Order: sequence, then structure tokens, then C-alpha cells
Amino acid sequence: MRRTLPALALCVALLSSSAAVQAAPEPPPGKTFPYGWHPRQTLTVYGDGGPALLILHGGSWVRDTDWSGWARWFAGQGFTVYDTDYRLATDAAWPAQRDDVLAALRWVERRLGERPLVLGSSAGGHLALSAGAYGAGGTRVRGVVALSPVASPYRAWVDGGRPAASSAQRGLRRAARLLAGCSPDRGGQPCWNRWGDLAATSHASGPDDAPMLLAHSAGDFVPVAHSDELARSQGVLGMEDATVCVEPGAAHGGVLLKSPKLRRLVLGWLREHSA
Repeated sequence: MRRTLPALALCVALLSSSAAVQAAPEPPPGKTFPYGWHPRQTLTVYGDGGPALLILHGGSWVRDTDWSGWARWFAGQGFTVYDTDYRLATDAAWPAQRDDVLAALRWVERRLGERPLVLGSSAGGHLALSAGAYGAGGTRVRGVVALSPVASPYRAWVDGGRPAASSAQRGLRRAARLLAGCSPDRGGQPCWNRWGDLAATSHASGPDDAPMLLAHSAGDFVPVAHSDELARSQGVLGMEDATVCVEPGAAHGGVLLKSPKLRRLVLGWLREHSA
């Protein structure tokens, strides 16, 4: 059975079996470790002893966003959380960001001897999917939750160039161009190759990749088409655990977690895939 369709019905089914959110004491302050030589190659650890969850922030690959609050919340729900930073597009062009995520995953696995779960938001969702669908992604990632993932930076570049594009979409178009280091309409074959490498679907390998829970809002400026395309590609290749959910409203990225229903769904999915 392809778990990619119908997405909304499947989300309802998952919600009905999700574990309840537990009230938990505030975890202690995080401790930061380097996983590489660059000042941004750090991760901050919250909690201890639970399943490993690596978090990748959004920010259109060009700015940091603060995920420490949610990192503490997930630690309070029983996870050992690795709130991970990475080089921005202003520091280095692609694939430096994917390289950083892969290095952070290796750091966590060496520390714990197990594959972590990964949660990414927006641009961080793109990086989470890039790690979970790169080579045999399931060998390094137990499962991926991606909130408003920019699964196809090229799609974001196209959408941001439309006359009716929002300011957020236009900004994402500029950021995607900076990440790639060239414009796809004038960069030649090497540039096209880089844009192709940026797309999570380019590396999809079906059941060899990590299971995926992909969520957008109906009015998200990163539309659900990003995740639908990836889920369809994974389904064709034989993956049976790629689920796309659509929330009402226009929330983006981490703001989606303010929905109690989606929060329960994400928490239940992570617990289910941590075994």
C-alpha cells in the first residue's frame, strides 16, 4: 500500500493513534558542542537518555532562527535533542549545508551508537530531507519530520518569479539563488547540475531512505506541492512510509507546531519511529 495517498485521511488515522503530550519538568539548559571547524558547526544538546532527535532550523538558508524553546519542549517529552546549526548560504554555497548536516549526524551516531530522528523547518526541512534521501538515507536517519520543507529550491525559484508572488516567496527565490551560487536560467550545465542536486527528489531511493512525515498549511508560502512531488517519487520507488499532511490556515515552519493536533501527530510519529 502506498502511504502517500490519500494524505489527509492518513493524517487523521495517525492522529487517532498518537501518544498524548505529557506534562514534563523543564529540562536543564543545553550544552553546546562543535562538530566541525566553522563557528556555525555546533549543536546544543538538551535532555539525556531518550531517543536522539536532531533539529534543523529554518531561515531560508541565510539566517539563524531560534529553536531552543521547541528543543527544550521535545526534551521534556523524553527525547535527547540536538539543536543543530550549519553554515549559511552567506558562508558557503551548496553542498556545504548538506555536508554539515551529514557531519552532525555522524557526530551524534558516534556519541550514541544509534541513528537519530531528524526534524527540520522550512530550509531546515530541505536539509533534513536532503540527508534522509541522500544515498541510502535510512542508514543514517531513523525518520524525518519536515515542516514546510523547501523540498525543491528550483520550484521555490520559479514560484518567487511569478507576478503574483508574495514578498516571502520573492525572498525565498533570492535565497535559493544564493544557495546554488548561480541562476538556473543563465548558469549553463554546471549550474543546472547544482540545482538538480539541491532537489530532494533527485536522490530519492524509496525504501532505502528514511520514513517521512511532511506537513504544510493550506496557505503556506512554501506550498504542499513540494512535499507531494517528493512523496509521489518515493512511492513510485517503493517507499511505504511517506505521509503528507495539510493544516488549515497559513502557518509556516515551526509555527505549525502551535496547532495542538499537529503537535500530537508529530510527537506520536516520532515516538513510533524511535523504536
